[in-house]
Amino acid sequence: MRLIPLLVVAAVVLLAMLSARLTRAQDPATAPGSAAAAPSSAPSAQSAPFTVNIRVRADQTAGPLKPIWRFFGADEPNYAYMKDGKKLIGELGKLKKDQVYFRTHNLLCTGDGTPALKWGSTNAYTEDAQGNPVYDWTIVDKIFDSYRAQGVRPMAQLGFMPKALSTHPEPYQHSWTPKSKYQEIMTGWCYPPKDYDKWRELCFQWVKHSIERYGKEEVEQWYWQVWNEPNGAYWKGTQEEWFKTHDYAVDGVRRALPNARIGGPHVAGAAGKYMREYFEHCLRGTNLATGQKGTPLDYLSFQPKGQPKFVEGHVRMGIADHLRVINSAFGTIASFPELKPKPIILGESDPDGCAACQGPQLGYRNGTMYSSYTAASFARKHELADRHGVNLEGALTWAFTFEDQPYFAGFRQLASNGVDLPVMNVFRMFAQMSGDRLESTSDSAVTLDDMLKNGVRGERPDVAAFASREGGKVCAMVWHYHDDDLPGAAADTRVTLTGLPATATKARVREYRIDQEHGNAYTAWQRMGSPQKPTTEQYAELEKAGQLTPAGEPREVEVKSGEAELRVNLPRQAVSLLVVEWAAPASN
Repeated sequence: MRLIPLLVVAAVVLLAMLSARLTRAQDPATAPGSAAAAPSSAPSAQSAPFTVNIRVRADQTAGPLKPIWRFFGADEPNYAYMKDGKKLIGELGKLKKDQVYFRTHNLLCTGDGTPALKWGSTNAYTEDAQGNPVYDWTIVDKIFDSYRAQGVRPMAQLGFMPKALSTHPEPYQHSWTPKSKYQEIMTGWCYPPKDYDKWRELCFQWVKHSIERYGKEEVEQWYWQVWNEPNGAYWKGTQEEWFKTHDYAVDGVRRALPNARIGGPHVAGAAGKYMREYFEHCLRGTNLATGQKGTPLDYLSFQPKGQPKFVEGHVRMGIADHLRVINSAFGTIASFPELKPKPIILGESDPDGCAACQGPQLGYRNGTMYSSYTAASFARKHELADRHGVNLEGALTWAFTFEDQPYFAGFRQLASNGVDLPVMNVFRMFAQMSGDRLESTSDSAVTLDDMLKNGVRGERPDVAAFASREGGKVCAMVWHYHDDDLPGAAADTRVTLTGLPATATKARVREYRIDQEHGNAYTAWQRMGSPQKPTTEQYAELEKAGQLTPAGEPREVEVKSGEAELRVNLPRQAVSLLVVEWAAPASN
C-alpha cells in the first residue's frame, strides 16, 4: 500500500524537474549558447585565498601612456542613430571627448537604412536610367552626425560596393541569422567595381561632402580605410583587383583632401604574405590608379582575434591565439624600416571573430570573463609593441550594441538594451589613466612568452597590474584572469607603490571594482529573475548597476620613505582600478 504514495511523490518531483528545464530553455539568458549558460565564475566558498605581491614603481616610466583603447566598431552602422545606439555612442564620447573613434562596415551599401544582424545600408550611391551617378548622403549624415554630436569621430570605411557598381549585383542584401552559415552574408556587396572611375569618383564625392558638412580641419582628424579583410571572405575579387580598388579609392580621397589620413590593409589575422605584398605595393609598386610609384599609407592595420572553445562544460578563452597574431604581424611591420614609425591601429582586436554570432564557446560575453580578458590582453598589446619597437596607436574593440534583441542575448556588445555590460567599465577605467606608463611587477603574472605559448592555463592565474602616473596621481589597474571560466580562489593582493616623493606622508586611495557585485548589471539582472520586460524601477536599477562602481569609501594610507602599501582582495575575474593621490606635509 506504500508504493502508490511513493509513486505519486516521484511523479510530482519529475514534473517539477521537467517544468524547471522547460522554463530555463525558454529564457534567452539561459538557453544553450548564451552567456548565462556558462558556469558561474564566482569563487568557491571553500577556496582559501592565495597571496600575490605587486610592485608599481611611480618613479620608473616606460614612456607616455597611449590611450590605445579609444577605438570601437560594429558591422551595423544604422544602430548609431537608434535609441540604444545613440545612448551608447554618448557613453563612448564621455570617455575621451573628440578622441574616441568608431569604425563600421556597410557605409556604402545599397538599401533603405533598415538594420539587421551583420548588415546596414545608406543608399549613398545609385544610378539613374542612363547610368549616371546619383549621390544621397542623407543616411551617412545621420550616422556621422550621431557620432559628432556625442564627441566621437569616424574611422570611415570605404565600403562596401553599391549595387549599381558591383560586378555581381545579385543577390545583394542577405537575411543572415546566428543560425545561418557565416558565408551566407557574402553577396553582391563584396565584389569589385564594374567601373573603377565611378568608384574613385564616389570616394571623392564622399570626402568632398564631408568637408562641406563638417569642415576641412575636422575631417583631417578622421581616419579613412578601404574595405575590410580583403584577404578573406569579404572580398570576392583577386588580390590584384583589390589593390586596384584600393588605389582608386585612395586617389579619390586624397584628391578631395590631400592631408586625409588613410591606411590599411585591415587584413584578417597576421596574413604575413598578403601584408608584405601590400606594403611592397604601397611603398615601391606602381599605383594602379595614377601610374606613379607607390600609394599613400598613413597608418597600418590588421585584425587579430582570439579563439574561445567550449570544453568539459565551460568556456576556455584563447588569449594565446589572439596575442600570437599581434606578435606575428608586429614582426612583419618591424621588418620594414620605413614602416616602424608609422601608427598601427588593430582594426578589430577581440576574444573571438563574430560579434553577432551565438554559441556555447561564446558564453563569456555578458559577465566578468570578458572584462578581465580585456584588461589582461590590452596590457600585453603594449608589451608586444615595446618588444618589436613599433608605434601602436590603437586597438579597436569590435563591440557595440544590438537593437531590439533580448536582454543579455549572448552577443559581443558593450551594452544590452541600453544597460552597460561589465566590459564597458574596463574602458571607463582606462579613461581615468593618463600621463606616463609605469613599470610594474607581480609574482603571479604570467610572462609574455609563457602567455604567447600556453595562454593562462592550469593552476596558475594571471594576477598583474598596468599603471600610469600624471603629476601627483597614480592609477593602477589590477586584474585576476584565467582562460578557464571556472570557480577559483580569490587573490589576496598586496600592491606596493614605490618611488613616491620623499616628502609625502599620506596618500588617498579610491578603488573602483568590476566583479560579481560591482559594475555588473548582468548579475543584478539575474538576481531579479532575468526579466525580459523589466519594470521602470528594475531598469533604473540595472542602469545603475552597469556603471563603474567604487568598492567602498576612499581611504587614507601612510607613505613611508616613498612607499605606500595597498591591500586588495580580488575574486577570480575581478578587475580593480586603484587611484592614488598623495600630499606632502603642510608648510609652516
